[in-house]
Amino acid sequence: MLRTLKRVFSYARPYIRYFVLTLIFAAGGISLSLSVPVFIGEAVDVCVSRGQVDFDALKTIALKLAVIVIISGVFQWLMSLFTNKLAFLTVRDLRADIFAKLQRVPLRYIDGHTKGELTSRVINDIEMISDGLLQGFTQFFSGVMTIVGTLIFMMTINVRIAVVVVILTPLSFLAASKITKASHDSYMKQSKLRGDMVSFAEEMAGSQKIVRAFGYEERAMERFRQINEDYGKIGAKATFFSSMTNPTTRFVNGLIYASVGLLGALSAIGSVPFIGAMSVGKLSSFLAYSNQYTKPFNEISGVFAELQNAVASAQRVFEVLDEEEVPDDSGKEVLTGCTGEVSIEDVCFSYDPAVRLIENFSLKVKPGQRIAIVGPTGCGKSTMINLLLRFYDLGSGRIKVSGRDFTEVTRDSLRSSFGMVLQETWVFTGTVAENIAYGVPDASREQIIAAAKAVHAHGFIKRLPDGYDTVVSEDSGLSQGQKQLICIARIMLMDPPMLILDEATSSIDLRTEHRIQRAFQKLMQGKTSFIIAHRLSTIRNSDVILVMNKGRIIEQGSHEQLMEKGGFYAELYSSQFAS
Repeated sequence: MLRTLKRVFSYARPYIRYFVLTLIFAAGGISLSLSVPVFIGEAVDVCVSRGQVDFDALKTIALKLAVIVIISGVFQWLMSLFTNKLAFLTVRDLRADIFAKLQRVPLRYIDGHTKGELTSRVINDIEMISDGLLQGFTQFFSGVMTIVGTLIFMMTINVRIAVVVVILTPLSFLAASKITKASHDSYMKQSKLRGDMVSFAEEMAGSQKIVRAFGYEERAMERFRQINEDYGKIGAKATFFSSMTNPTTRFVNGLIYASVGLLGALSAIGSVPFIGAMSVGKLSSFLAYSNQYTKPFNEISGVFAELQNAVASAQRVFEVLDEEEVPDDSGKEVLTGCTGEVSIEDVCFSYDPAVRLIENFSLKVKPGQRIAIVGPTGCGKSTMINLLLRFYDLGSGRIKVSGRDFTEVTRDSLRSSFGMVLQETWVFTGTVAENIAYGVPDASREQIIAAAKAVHAHGFIKRLPDGYDTVVSEDSGLSQGQKQLICIARIMLMDPPMLILDEATSSIDLRTEHRIQRAFQKLMQGKTSFIIAHRLSTIRNSDVILVMNKGRIIEQGSHEQLMEKGGFYAELYSSQFAS
């Protein structure tokens, strides 16, 4: 826990000036507020009895109190201002770091966690850190200063009674520490379940059409109800432990206050000589300090509950920050003058070491060739794309691009040599023009329009409210086919030396598909192209068709050669056109 706290506060180090200002104004504000009971005691002493009130002295004291309260209030406001600056700037940097980290971790890590869980860590957990650690710091620091300050003032009034207060104080710390230790595990589990809940809710909300089409509503509700129930139980347990802190410390503080009141009253009437004499005014001041002394323990005990929750959230955030990153490409050469030649030599790979996928896979691709990869689901077709782009590292073997081992060049230069259109469309929030120019941000409007015309997207784009300046997003109402056309236009604009088309026309009607196929024929001229397709009619003109099954190439050749062979490909092709 201490290690986590130290790491969180290391993010606050660049903003130490706000920390210093917080300390200064906190010390000033608390010091002024602590002087209030002294003046209250003096006011009590000038009101000796009926008809014996020194009104002039009382007015002076009241004026001093008013000035002190106003200045103290200003100091408290400034303390809160600088504490908020410290908190928000710190969590801003922390949020930026975790977001940047997600861009550097291997895709294996991203694929191994749900989007909702990662989103929860970036947003919810960091908010918990801000509220529990940094915002709670103000209350904690103010409480500590109040405790120390009131103790000093009590010592100036009556040392012996102040010693009694100090002796009884550890009871509050002991009670709070025991309860805090018991609540830590509960808050860790609560933080984990919160991520599960966000993940499931996002999954169900984003797939409502599928959920309703399959009548999954009741089962979805049951699963959510179970997660929600577990979250409620562990939340109640964590809340129970944390809520025990405040009443327990209040009970101990009540004992302290009663002890002070009894001893002070006896001292005021002179019944306890060894305690020392004390006026009624000083007794009222001492009682006020005693109340102020014990009050911060209650506030600090409340901070402990938030602290436990915040530490649990911080640990989840640091788990991401501590993940292994993709190795740095500094020192490696940039791939230039790519010819499109690709050589795959004895490649072995599997996502799970216990489950074999691709074994001893070899392939030589000449510049400008069109390589189609077909086969049943799960045979390793899309995995080959992951390996070509170095989204995953090879188990063994090697891949060469333009005669150079692709591990010897930077990932960015390797990936920029490929243009890729996948089954899954992705349109970010922005104008249509910005979406098409995603890979070439400095492209002119004429180039963007030419790319859209090439893939027959110009017509529907012009019918949008603002044409190419229409702001679109995943939920903007575009059809799946329209979003796919925008994605294909991106590649048209990039004009890379190599292409990867993974079911690129799967969401488009047959008429549009024929038009795009003609556009692809033009785009693929002189470019090495890897085409993954389930509709075998779209890859008949490929130079080489690789038939994969269980991670191995079982057949290879042109469409005509494979059909004459009458093997697995011929059977697969015939099954798609069987009546």
